[in-house]
Amino acid sequence: MTTSVEPAVPARRRTWRPSFAPVGILAMLLAVLLFSSSSTIVKWTGTPGSALAFWRMLGATVLWWILIVMRRATTGRPVPSLQTFKAVLPVGLLFGLNIAMFFTALGRTSIAHAEFINSLSPLVLIPLGAIVFHEQPDGRALGWGALSLIGLAMVLFLGGTASGASWSGDLIVVMCVCTWAAYLMVGRRVRAHVDVVDFMATMMPLGVLTAGPIALVLAGDDLWPLPMRGWVAVGLLSVLTGMFGHALIVFAQSEVDVGTIGIIQVAQPALAIGWSFLILGESVRVAQVPGMILVVVGLGAFTIVSQRRKSRPPVMVTIDQDGELAGPAG
Repeated sequence: MTTSVEPAVPARRRTWRPSFAPVGILAMLLAVLLFSSSSTIVKWTGTPGSALAFWRMLGATVLWWILIVMRRATTGRPVPSLQTFKAVLPVGLLFGLNIAMFFTALGRTSIAHAEFINSLSPLVLIPLGAIVFHEQPDGRALGWGALSLIGLAMVLFLGGTASGASWSGDLIVVMCVCTWAAYLMVGRRVRAHVDVVDFMATMMPLGVLTAGPIALVLAGDDLWPLPMRGWVAVGLLSVLTGMFGHALIVFAQSEVDVGTIGIIQVAQPALAIGWSFLILGESVRVAQVPGMILVVVGLGAFTIVSQRRKSRPPVMVTIDQDGELAGPAG
């Protein structure tokens, strides 16, 4: 008796990514939790934000270069070249400027105002992507973006001067949104040929070139020495956001799609307000709550609709394909 043998079917390589990746989503949730705490940590110290930004950049630089040295010892990979530093230079300058401005703004306005204004960076990035990279955003997203702006107006105009909010501080945060968008636009081109570790290890020291002079001008004698709370904050920010926060986002990018990451990031302002209430006692007026809800709903829908237009056949994403996403530098 003979038995038939089925012809061997070549196994197909799995190139798609599951729609639900618990590990990646958990990493992104933790990253957002870490970044949401940064504004409260800065304000908790009572130290000039520009001084904290300068020392935070130096602290993160040390951590990333420890990683560079460890990688060289274990894999033999060379340290970033002079060409890499030249390529990352404009990105680093923008990053340092953004950090210094955002930390300075936190001393002049409320965390609620700072976080919700800063969360609107996608509304700037999508049109820039269409102009610079010839992307085609979905026109239906514009309505959701307008809803977010209406919500932001309610947050700003109905909040008054509660918890130290001021128009000068709010204006600095608006400028931060512009510098963050410029950082992402320039960084996207550089990230096409520079891997994550080299990118972060070169960007951090280059950021000191802009964060340093700003700290010298604004902080003056307060730049050194910092009070104990200041040094504690520098350590926390260097480790939690300067190192682990960015690393978790990079990891999440290899596990979940960009749209999901964008949706999770929408929760950051609300979490930041929670930190500020628990640690600083900052309050939010009841009249501001509907505006905050509109911002979160509008940004979430804006992100979903925008990603649908850009959707392509799903492919496996590697760490080196994606750079930083929208959100405060922290």
